[in-house]
Amino acid sequence: MIKNKTKSQKALGRRKFVKKALLATGATALGASGLAAPAVTAERIEVIMVMTWPKNLPGLGTGAARFAKRVGDLSEGRINITLFAAGERVGAFDVFDHVAKGDAQMYHGAEYYFTGKEKSFGYFTSVPLGLTYTEFNAWMRFAGGQELWDELSDGFGLKGFMCGNTGVQMGGWFRKEMKSPTDFKGLKMRIPGLGGQMMTKLGVSVISVPGGQIYEQLMAGTIDATEWVGPWNDEFMKFYEAAKYYYYPGVHEPGSMLGLVCNKSWLSKLSKTDQALIEAACTVENEVMMSEFNANNGFALQRLVKDHGVKVVEFNDRIYDAFGKASEEVFAETSASSPIAKRVTDSFLKARRELGAWNKLSDSAYVTKRNKVLGL
Repeated sequence: MIKNKTKSQKALGRRKFVKKALLATGATALGASGLAAPAVTAERIEVIMVMTWPKNLPGLGTGAARFAKRVGDLSEGRINITLFAAGERVGAFDVFDHVAKGDAQMYHGAEYYFTGKEKSFGYFTSVPLGLTYTEFNAWMRFAGGQELWDELSDGFGLKGFMCGNTGVQMGGWFRKEMKSPTDFKGLKMRIPGLGGQMMTKLGVSVISVPGGQIYEQLMAGTIDATEWVGPWNDEFMKFYEAAKYYYYPGVHEPGSMLGLVCNKSWLSKLSKTDQALIEAACTVENEVMMSEFNANNGFALQRLVKDHGVKVVEFNDRIYDAFGKASEEVFAETSASSPIAKRVTDSFLKARRELGAWNKLSDSAYVTKRNKVLGL
């Protein structure tokens, strides 16, 4: 009996061993297919991004490319963004409609190109006598700016994020000296957005020209003057070959925000994690681009003056006063154009008043005192 029981126990033990082995094998297989597989076969998201500028344009084009690479890195290659420069897939001024229709998933550009859609879009790049980079970020993040941009963009099926800034821009390139407000009458100038509308008040004939076409039109005399960005960008564009008077400070764009704008329907179908990833990449680029412009503008300005004979000239007070009067007229007209435009204008003016009062005692006051002490 003992021997038989021992044999039975041994047989039972063998059966239990085989059963455990099979269960373990099944669990391993389940782990490979149920846990590891999603990481390996997770859906790759292909994204088309169109731009309002050339790919290799310092700061603007290269910043957009850096954003795209950052999204790829953060997603470990799962989200792949393919960039198309202005003119490669659609024209610079056609990116808005292209993304709104869903023919591309996102664009990188400047919202003031689309004031023809709604005048208040101009506020979400920059406007005459507007906000500096730090003031603009404060308005957008903590004083209602982003919410208004969301409401405005939602009407076109879009959703935008801040994704770069150029800081205070130069006033522009001119073929002749600008000594008084009357010198602007009859001038043909490339300048977009509400800044362009301000210039029309001074008698300027405003020409809409994408960035990639400015140089040839300035060289040909089709335009007499142009604004663009600042020394780093402008040196790359070689505007100094066509105009030698380089004016400052740029009243039209004191802190130009660039936008990464997505088709909202497409964006909303992404996971919350992927949506947050895209927003985070935009936030990083918003800071990095501003730092890059600040680091490069000073050196580029020295080269423009020493190597290319550019004359850096300050707009006098009479001209700036005329800018101020004209810009107030533009704000009033913009505010009256639609209910959303009135709310955006009111919010912007409130932010400029309150943030400007603090800036006067902080950044502005400090830099003025510091430069006086250092003789800068």
